[in-house]
Amino acid sequence: MSIRGRIAIIGAAETTELGRIPHLSAIGLHADAARNAIADAGIAKSDIDGIACAGQSPVAVAQYLGITPSYVDGTSVGGCSFMLHVRHAAAAIDAGMCEMVLVTHGESGKSRVGMAGFGGGGDGSLQGQFEVPYGPTGPPTMFPIGVLRYMKELGLTHEQLASVAVVQREWAAQNPRAMMRDLVTVDDVLSSRMVAYPMHLLECCLVTDGGGAVIVTSAERARAMDLPNPPVYLMGTGESSETPMVSQMEDFTTSKAFRVAGAKAFAEAGISHADVDHLMIYDAFAHLPIYGLEDLGFVGRGEAGAFIAEGNTKPGGSLPLNTNGGGLSYTHTGMYGMFAIQESVRQVRGTAAAQVPNVKISIAHGVGGMFAASGTLVLTNQEL
Repeated sequence: MSIRGRIAIIGAAETTELGRIPHLSAIGLHADAARNAIADAGIAKSDIDGIACAGQSPVAVAQYLGITPSYVDGTSVGGCSFMLHVRHAAAAIDAGMCEMVLVTHGESGKSRVGMAGFGGGGDGSLQGQFEVPYGPTGPPTMFPIGVLRYMKELGLTHEQLASVAVVQREWAAQNPRAMMRDLVTVDDVLSSRMVAYPMHLLECCLVTDGGGAVIVTSAERARAMDLPNPPVYLMGTGESSETPMVSQMEDFTTSKAFRVAGAKAFAEAGISHADVDHLMIYDAFAHLPIYGLEDLGFVGRGEAGAFIAEGNTKPGGSLPLNTNGGGLSYTHTGMYGMFAIQESVRQVRGTAAAQVPNVKISIAHGVGGMFAASGTLVLTNQEL
């Protein structure tokens, strides 16, 4: 059964602070975000009967918050987990399994307070057996494997790749909460320290502390409530996965998980690309918006680099993209997907720092791992 127009986000908020927050542990960041989202929705904690999160156990978060849930979701597939949490919550609410789900996120990515050690490649894992022995030790050395093939086959230039960071810094310059707000040029990006070829420092995501939370319920219940902020309705959702090992992607120049999740969300929403007013594409590294634009179908194969370099996604452009500044300039705690959802909600509510005029439909699209998984949400401020 389609959830189009049947589910609403009634609360959405980030942690009180972003950046370096050494006085809060990871689970404390979950709690701070939850408290802010509950206040944003104008509800009581006792109204919540579902919990979903990644990074921390939903059992631990529920106990920490003093909630006894009848619905629990600990799906953890990387940075897009929160898109999947919203999708699963929508299905559970529509099926009558619960009535109001709190989705939380909190990571002490910079300060490392209350965080487990860095994962991704223990000896017994697939990555540990078949990738780590050959040298890659983390995202900066894994993600470039794909973009190098893309550059060779489809002609993406270093200047076009750098333009992703340049454009997103233009958006961040308008956002007081963004970590990096000083404008940069293509030359600045290409002159920054090389991290792992072809990625320069300014083409890599930030490392910060922070989190966010959203509250999901039925559209029918949302309409009956006296909400302090307008509800945001789900039009369509999608999810998929491909492989835990970037080396085993079917095609290094495109993400199968992106294509499947995006197509599912568009089909359920019943929209065309021309209907989309605003777009968030998870950007742990500069090439992800390029893959996202193509795999979601906004531009043709090999066209996204030039599309961004020509200014189409910058302030005043035809397709506003990553308007909070993205993981490259706004914040990136490790799993960024929650922040993409937050910005989509703000844009359709009309409350964003760098507000795009007349946003009715926004898409939040996320990646998990190194193209391992994906989740897509289509959000609107229109009752359906």
